[in-house]
Amino acid sequence: MNITLRAETTEGGGAALDQVLGLSLAAAVVTAILLWIGWQHRQRRITWLNTLAERLGHRFKRPPWVALQIMMFTATLICALFGFIWDVSLHIGNGRDSGPLANPAHYFILVGLFMLFIAGVSAMVLPYDKPGASAVRITRTWYAPVGGVLMTICGLYALIGFPLDDIWHRIFGQDVTLWGPTHLMLIGGAGLSLIAVLFLEYEGRRAMRDDLGEEAPRDGRGITFMRYLSFGGLVVGLSVYQIEYDFGVEQFRLVLQPMMIAGAAALALVAARVVLGPGAAIAAALLSVLLRGAVALVVGPALGAPINWFPLYLGPAIVVELLALTPLIKRRIAFGAVAGAVIGTVGLWLESFWIAAVYHYPWPISMWPEALAMSIPVAVFMGICGALLAKVLTGEPLPRPAIGITCVVLTVLAIGGAVANGLRTEVPENASAAFTLTELPAEPGQRMVSADVRITPPDLIGDDPEWVTILSWQGGLENNRGLVIDKLERVGDGLYRSTQPIPVWGTWKTLLRVQDGATMAGVPIFLPADPGIGAEGMPAESAFSRDFVPEVTILQRERNFDHPSWLFSVASLVVLACTLALIAALSWGAGRINRGDPTPASLKSPRPEVLPRT
Repeated sequence: MNITLRAETTEGGGAALDQVLGLSLAAAVVTAILLWIGWQHRQRRITWLNTLAERLGHRFKRPPWVALQIMMFTATLICALFGFIWDVSLHIGNGRDSGPLANPAHYFILVGLFMLFIAGVSAMVLPYDKPGASAVRITRTWYAPVGGVLMTICGLYALIGFPLDDIWHRIFGQDVTLWGPTHLMLIGGAGLSLIAVLFLEYEGRRAMRDDLGEEAPRDGRGITFMRYLSFGGLVVGLSVYQIEYDFGVEQFRLVLQPMMIAGAAALALVAARVVLGPGAAIAAALLSVLLRGAVALVVGPALGAPINWFPLYLGPAIVVELLALTPLIKRRIAFGAVAGAVIGTVGLWLESFWIAAVYHYPWPISMWPEALAMSIPVAVFMGICGALLAKVLTGEPLPRPAIGITCVVLTVLAIGGAVANGLRTEVPENASAAFTLTELPAEPGQRMVSADVRITPPDLIGDDPEWVTILSWQGGLENNRGLVIDKLERVGDGLYRSTQPIPVWGTWKTLLRVQDGATMAGVPIFLPADPGIGAEGMPAESAFSRDFVPEVTILQRERNFDHPSWLFSVASLVVLACTLALIAALSWGAGRINRGDPTPASLKSPRPEVLPRT
């Protein structure tokens, strides 16, 4: 067995050792401080933490162990989301980092994830008395709310992704894609933490009802807005897996995009409508647009990074609201299933108009049969999970544990099957592309060309492919934001022509991309020499012909394939097991909260602002 760990000086491998040690030391110091504060608070040797939490509790009309966490998590969501979108845009425009500390976006991600972890730990530490019937026993006298425990687990899961990501790069090289397994840990922990926050908020509302009964304070407009914002955040959190599609540099088949949109919409919008009532699904969609739009404006026009779009979710939200006008809304599970089916069909059709208007790659008609076969099952089961989540957040009894667990397992299997099908790709054999490049006017030191492309065999691409484009990326943010996507014009059988100037100079990586059904392949046009990873350059001559190859070998030049094939599979399965454990923990938390709630927590109660004991 031959496993090569890339040296620390190799740019395509892990981070420099001094940066790894620096980050590890900083994490250790922060953790030690957190443990000291938590211990001092539990021993009642400090009072400032409880005083701060009580003041926020008065402001937000929630127990102290909820109010502080909601405030911290709101900052976490904005900070981590901004850092994440900015980080993706930097990789698209500039390429790989010289180290984790060299990328300014990483600081926002790290701070955001640490704040998520801190919010969860503080929710566990703050309450002196048992915070509700479903609280988890830590010691003989220490109980923690379920939502706080789950927030801590989500934050820890995401933070573990950072050191694992460095180990991953040392073994496999840098996978410059959002869908690297350890990258999915980072974004998955943050995205799923929204469910933990919703649980924590409900536990706090229920604790006030149990302690104060009719004297529990009624939610004001600020708190009501925060509850709507939580579901808008849930839409965003479930959408982070789509970000490559939002920038137009997806490295996976287009058929996966509608499936991900339908799944996210079904869970978040069904839950929002059942929990918050009429108009909540549309409100959640609009708030998600507000969040994503604000970040997109800052990252794109303000910071000069590539422009990113995002799904509106208004089509799915409208069909959920219309379906909720029927008596089916009273049958929660059936409502979730039917809503998922409608979202996976009519909702996606409505969303496709927005996709066609602003995205680089509209959904071709030829893709719809496969897209529906993937999207409908995922949306149906995600809609059922959304209904189950709503039953927890309204205090309605869940079905028997065996039924709930079966629903979650079937949802995971449906998503897994759809993703497995979406990852199925083919590279055509004995296929090539001949290029004729024509020089175009350019600034000194630059080279811009137009391209005529002849694909062999001529019938390789059908009449309605997902895309036939030339992609140029990682050219530097100062150069057209480092990204050019040109949808080629078809001028004959197997003949295509570029429609805008194509950069073939400097650090630009330029290639022809083809996706038609399961066929997904690329042809390099211009690749610069890269001494950092020992890669030779590939010039763009005036006329040349090259074979189609798997896109990953071009888009991810930093990848290291010098390892047994089973090692990558085993490492991916380890990450998958951690993800399934996180989903299991959230499912356990939902059941525990629901079993400890004999009556639902009212969303409205009289006004007197009296807070429960801490």
